Amino acid sequence: MLSNHFQNGMETAKLVWSRLPNSEEGELDEVGISKKSDSNGVESLDYEVIENYAYREEQEKRGRLFVSYQVSLKWFLALLIGIGTGLAAIFINISVENFAGWKFALTFAIIQKSYLAGLLVYVIFNLALVFSSVYIVTRFAPAAAGSGIPEIKGYLNGIDVHGILLFRTLVGKIFGSIGSVGGGLALGKEGPLVHIGACIASLLGQGGSTKYHLSSRWLQGFNSDRDRRDLVTCGCAAGVAAAFRAPVGGVLFALEEVTSWWRSQLMWRVFFTSAVVAVVVRTAMAWCKSGKCGHFGAGGFIIWDISDGQEDYSFAELLPMAVIGVIGGLLGALFNQLTRYITYWRRNYLHKKGTRVKIIEVCLISVITSAISFGLPLLRKCSPCPASEVECPNPPGMYGNYVNFYCRGDKEYNDLATIFFNTQDDAIRNLFSAKTIHEYSAQSLLTFLVMFYTLAVVTFGTAVPAGQFVPGIMIGSTYGRLVGMFVVNFYKKPNIEEGTYALLGAASFLGGSMRVTVSLCVIMVEISNNLKFLPLIMLVLLISKAVGDAFNDGLYEEQARLRGIPLLESRPKNQMRKMTAKEGCRTRKVVSLPRVIRVSDAVAILRCNKHNGFPVIDHTRSGETLVIGLMLRSHFLVLLQSKVDFQHSSLPSDSRGGSFPIRHNNSEFIKPVSSTGLSLDDIYLSQDDLDMYIDLAPFLNPSPYIVPEDMSLTKVYNLFRQLGLRHVLVVPRPSRVLGLITRKDLLIEDDDDSDTELQSTSVRTQYRNVGSVSRSVDVEQPLLNGLLVQNK
Repeated sequence: MLSNHFQNGMETAKLVWSRLPNSEEGELDEVGISKKSDSNGVESLDYEVIENYAYREEQEKRGRLFVSYQVSLKWFLALLIGIGTGLAAIFINISVENFAGWKFALTFAIIQKSYLAGLLVYVIFNLALVFSSVYIVTRFAPAAAGSGIPEIKGYLNGIDVHGILLFRTLVGKIFGSIGSVGGGLALGKEGPLVHIGACIASLLGQGGSTKYHLSSRWLQGFNSDRDRRDLVTCGCAAGVAAAFRAPVGGVLFALEEVTSWWRSQLMWRVFFTSAVVAVVVRTAMAWCKSGKCGHFGAGGFIIWDISDGQEDYSFAELLPMAVIGVIGGLLGALFNQLTRYITYWRRNYLHKKGTRVKIIEVCLISVITSAISFGLPLLRKCSPCPASEVECPNPPGMYGNYVNFYCRGDKEYNDLATIFFNTQDDAIRNLFSAKTIHEYSAQSLLTFLVMFYTLAVVTFGTAVPAGQFVPGIMIGSTYGRLVGMFVVNFYKKPNIEEGTYALLGAASFLGGSMRVTVSLCVIMVEISNNLKFLPLIMLVLLISKAVGDAFNDGLYEEQARLRGIPLLESRPKNQMRKMTAKEGCRTRKVVSLPRVIRVSDAVAILRCNKHNGFPVIDHTRSGETLVIGLMLRSHFLVLLQSKVDFQHSSLPSDSRGGSFPIRHNNSEFIKPVSSTGLSLDDIYLSQDDLDMYIDLAPFLNPSPYIVPEDMSLTKVYNLFRQLGLRHVLVVPRPSRVLGLITRKDLLIEDDDDSDTELQSTSVRTQYRNVGSVSRSVDVEQPLLNGLLVQNK
């Protein structure tokens, strides 16, 4: 009975929350992608290896030396990704800390004479930094707006959003993050660092940027979508490792939250990349300790050492800690819902008015944020400095717990200004600090929580690089410390530290908003440098995630849905269990191509639809129609542009018993990263060209994945997602069995010990007898005619 009431309550809560718009309204095209997606749209990636005749010919020519070169190049690129991401993080952190230091030093110097003049300088300084950020993003790199994690998550899920991995996006993300974070907006730089790492990885994988003449042919070894996926995964882990100085957390974040496909070889390279980042960042911090980095003091790179904090906890403290988890789940779900609503309104109404409106919006938010952060501390009374060995008050612009702002006495500090007039990293370190009981009043913490929470909701989604990790930690640590103050006053135990509850509050809000558990738990342990809190962090994360899941999805999933990125989640929908593969095709008419097709007919087919995959059919001597493979649209366009495969005859090119003439390199069929690629409008065909024919057999994929028509859609979904597919052919129930393969048949001794991802499908392998079946498995065995499940 109790479980039924609880379930009914959860359903009612979901119904109330679902009344707010959860996605952009719009008509869906034939593949389920919203037509009101971002300007350039999205397109699926070809993670499946196209094992056509040209691919097999190229693989057979590669020997051990080439394979060893590829393996060595992968590790070398992993090294470069780690170094590049680490250097980018160092540059961003040093820039942000110095801009913030100059701003606070100048402001505090001016307010000694006039608070009004100090306010004016403070607002103008922040406005200049924020304006530079939004101008760079809107005019130079539109894809650099936001955190970038939803787009990168979509890329690793098989969806390419145009422009997200370009060189100008990288530049816009770096300098835009400096302006938005240094300008005091309620945003963080950790999410953009994940995007930066992915951009660096993608650019290194393709040898640099040819458009800006920054390329090297020695690095151009991995241009396929499958290879880029592995490199981008390394870049994502490197970004998290650089942002939090948490190499293990970076690996787990890439595994848990970002990527949809994983294997042991990739794990080693990702781990190596994160280790390189940790070394680079540690080296930079050691160099900065000599005072060569200006205002970059103890802050900048996130590590909040609270190893000298609370040593142990009692069983009675678990209840308020669980309450922190519940609060984190509720506030995190509310944050996701509010940002979803505001982002929906912003994209459909405000941002459609042009670039100027985006710039005005961000500048207005900057002025409001500066006025609030400067004005609210003026309303608070100052407190006397504690009788301890710590320096109080501290000079402005440097690391310290106590800030003298609008105080009459020299030995007084303003607790609200201590939070506002610090960089986010230093403010969090203050909130986490131990042995600082009664440093903050409950009124100041509550005031900061309400204002910063509101500013974070409004600011997230604007046209600047915006991360939500550090603002989430700020919000969580504030209400966590409030709960800690209550526990200290209630239990009257001297060993209880408010900073411990601030740490748990930060973990709970991130768990309730982002719904990350394992990787976030490790990250929080790494940045706090205290392993004793691991069970407590696990407790609040589990509670906050469970509470948040009762209302909506995670922050990145919500934002991906608003951006029109069709993510395939780890679990299929429940209604798929009652559907078959044939029903999943939505009864769409399949557009098939003959093996030898007239060029004019091919152009007409490509113009009349937007499919990216076409089944190719052929006729046997008995007149039976068979599907012999799948032809990609991008490959077809390359053939039409080159024209070298045009022929006058309508007969197959190997009809006289010869082999297929291969006039192309396999790299010619690879689409440039994060671009629209070749389109039909870019190809000029004369009337003589239109009267020619093309034999598609050498260039199609002769062994696409197929499923029977009565297979459950749930099983098709799992197959589609786990293998990273783009197309699945749905065929009738086969009439006969050609062979049976078991685990024993797959345990074939291989003389080549190289660690390579090359597919061993270019050679027809004779398998041993399996039971009573003894057949040859031929990768060119024609497929039965059927329907097509197509992901655009």
